[in-house]
Amino acid sequence: MVKNPVPWEHGGMPDAPAAAPPALQRIVDLFGGAPKDLRLQALLEYSKKVPPLPDDLAGHRELMEQVPECATPFFLATEVDEQDRVHLHFDVPDQAPTTRGFAGILHSGLDGATPEEVLATPNDFYMKMGLAEAISAQRLRGMGAILARLKRQVKAHVDARSATSG
Repeated sequence: MVKNPVPWEHGGMPDAPAAAPPALQRIVDLFGGAPKDLRLQALLEYSKKVPPLPDDLAGHRELMEQVPECATPFFLATEVDEQDRVHLHFDVPDQAPTTRGFAGILHSGLDGATPEEVLATPNDFYMKMGLAEAISAQRLRGMGAILARLKRQVKAHVDARSATSG
């Protein structure tokens, strides 16, 4: 279990499980509190929140990592900027609105977070959103794979930075 590096944020309990960054937690709470029939609609709304790829990645899937666990062709790339903020880039077809919706949730909730916040995000955060009632188990596994690959890329950035500064 990943522990929160700032335990007093969870009522002084040093063994409190990691929490999602605040922006992502707000999304999780909104979905979790929404009626079941509105969750899929909300997910589809997030499909519109995936920004276009930057010029250096647009049309260059070879520079991105494919997530083969997704039934949809899904590619991602991460960056960590000089201010130690994570930036996420997704290439997912418009014809896959639920998968694109998950990318929109990740972008809205994690883009601009610190690497530590991204890495501490619970691997199953999306289960608290009630999406299991709205989408298939295969799509849920794809969501887990997207998050795992995203975290692996962020960790590689952190490790590379540590290797060059140490």
